[in-house]
Amino acid sequence: MPKRLLALLLVLPALAMILLFFIVPLAASIIGAFEVGDRFGLDNFAKSFDLYSSDMIFTLVIVAISTALIGIIAIAIGGYLTLGENPRAVAVLRWLYRWPMFIPFIVVGQVMRTFLAKNGLMNNVLISLGILTPLQTTGFLDWRGIVIAFVWKQTPFVTLLLAGAMASLDRSTIEAARNLGASRMRILIEIVLPQVAGTLLVGLILSFVTMMSVLSVPLMINAQSPTMLTADIAFRINAHGDYGVANALGMISLLLTAGVALIYLRHSVKERS
Repeated sequence: MPKRLLALLLVLPALAMILLFFIVPLAASIIGAFEVGDRFGLDNFAKSFDLYSSDMIFTLVIVAISTALIGIIAIAIGGYLTLGENPRAVAVLRWLYRWPMFIPFIVVGQVMRTFLAKNGLMNNVLISLGILTPLQTTGFLDWRGIVIAFVWKQTPFVTLLLAGAMASLDRSTIEAARNLGASRMRILIEIVLPQVAGTLLVGLILSFVTMMSVLSVPLMINAQSPTMLTADIAFRINAHGDYGVANALGMISLLLTAGVALIYLRHSVKERS
């Protein structure tokens, strides 16, 4: 009995943190989404779809495009780290690709705002190299800027997981394929990727959920409509004090990510079984 009590006491602080900072806010948000004055109803959801249906589609498209690009770039970087034959290039790439992972999203938003603006660093470099003239420059502070920011920030996270999984593979199959004359691209696609597909899936799902929750990047880069749901939630609260619609938008975001979360849970169950 004392051992059980001690174990319970050790677990209680973690349970209390989960209850206070996750379960209680989630329950309050769900209840608030259905509160309409002194009654319960679906008015907040109807208003949300009325005002922000285009933003819901925009959010899904942006996050889906970003997730696909993250997967492609992570596979390319992880594949070169695993199959690359130039030790110096592999060492430099291994040192460089991780840096964005340690930068907060709010800093990413400011960095991309400075880099992608019409008179930003990217266009100034292109002008100085003679590739563009000042009249030919265009800014990317729209949906393209959001995608670039998301891909730049989340690719190192997925690559770190993927490269670690690739490094742990049995090298004998890779060497056998090389001895038989298979190209690096074929080895990557037909031998390496099928063995690390589960790790790639987990990394992309976690990135998808993370990007759905980011506020600073759409606020700082895309100051126009349509925008992402996180910006709409902040606008409803700050401009109108409308917590009902804000909670409803939060519930809709939760439902949009639920399908992806189910894929993650099914993958976890399969791994355990």
